[in-house]
Amino acid sequence: MMSPVHPLLPIKGRGAATAMAHRFDPLSREAFDDGWDPRADGQVAPPLLTEVRLEDARSAITRNDSPDIPFEQSLNPYRGCEHGCVYCFARPTHSYLGLSPGLDFESRLIVKRNLVEVLRRELTARSYRPLPVVIGTATDAYQPIEREWQLTRRVLQLLSDCAHPLSIVTKGSGVLRDRDLLGPMGRSGLAAVYVTVTTLDAQLCRQLEPRAAAPHRRLRIIRELADAGIPVGVSVAPQIPFLNDDMEQVLEAAAEAGATRAFYTVLRLPWEVAPLFEQWLALHHPQRSARVMARVREMRAGRDYDSRFGSRMHGVGVWADLLRQRFDRAVLRLGLNRDRTPLDTSRFDPARLGPQASLF
Repeated sequence: MMSPVHPLLPIKGRGAATAMAHRFDPLSREAFDDGWDPRADGQVAPPLLTEVRLEDARSAITRNDSPDIPFEQSLNPYRGCEHGCVYCFARPTHSYLGLSPGLDFESRLIVKRNLVEVLRRELTARSYRPLPVVIGTATDAYQPIEREWQLTRRVLQLLSDCAHPLSIVTKGSGVLRDRDLLGPMGRSGLAAVYVTVTTLDAQLCRQLEPRAAAPHRRLRIIRELADAGIPVGVSVAPQIPFLNDDMEQVLEAAAEAGATRAFYTVLRLPWEVAPLFEQWLALHHPQRSARVMARVREMRAGRDYDSRFGSRMHGVGVWADLLRQRFDRAVLRLGLNRDRTPLDTSRFDPARLGPQASLF
């Protein structure tokens, strides 16, 4: 009689447990039993080193006209993200590179080495219309490799030089390094930062977001940014039923730390993220797995994911309505989102970027 396939083992510091095949891969990779059980000797899966590749970007600013996204321009210095958040909706983008949305997404990273030069060209084009640019919408601009490559720092310096408005969404403590740039911009209505605090449960946070800052550290980031005069918000995203049920506590702690704005989204599981997340549930929360997925599908019209405008960000149905009511009541009670002054686009001056500005 054939012995059962051994369960997967978590990999320290990684969200995914496998280099799962992507949807364009013609090969199907199924787990098999080779007769060896690494757990019998007390072993765990070995650490996985991060690889960095260089890319010459053809464009810097990404534009969207989605009615359920509150910004039109975004920018991401890196492809892939070493934070390893298992739920990341951007994981399937690695499939277009022929890489796995699983382990490859968080360990085989792409650096857009010419990003600043391309951004300068786009900002100085005569046809450019200044709108706030959001940094870190797909992958975190302050993931660990930013310490070495400093692409985000150079982007901020360029935007600061020409007084271009920006906002940042991050889980990384590296944002504090750039207070010297963000502080003056924030006090002038040119910058805002949103810190994602998914949960205050440190153990759950380490499982969900293995290389991101700890919850208490993120609250300290909010406080230090606010003390520097930078408008700070909190993202309580994504909301995952039966896992991070402490939305109100997170909002209260963030408001106490100095956050004045807040937003949330519901868990999104497009393409390969759905089987990856189910695999993660089986590894870390097997007793809750069926309940979590049943509720997720209830909010997604019976599917793992519903990409329709109006439902993809916050879901539909009774449970989604309950989340919306909880968020709205907590925000009202805590006085969040009272002042959402738009970032100032009137001061943008591409001439400050040098004489080459006149060439485009």
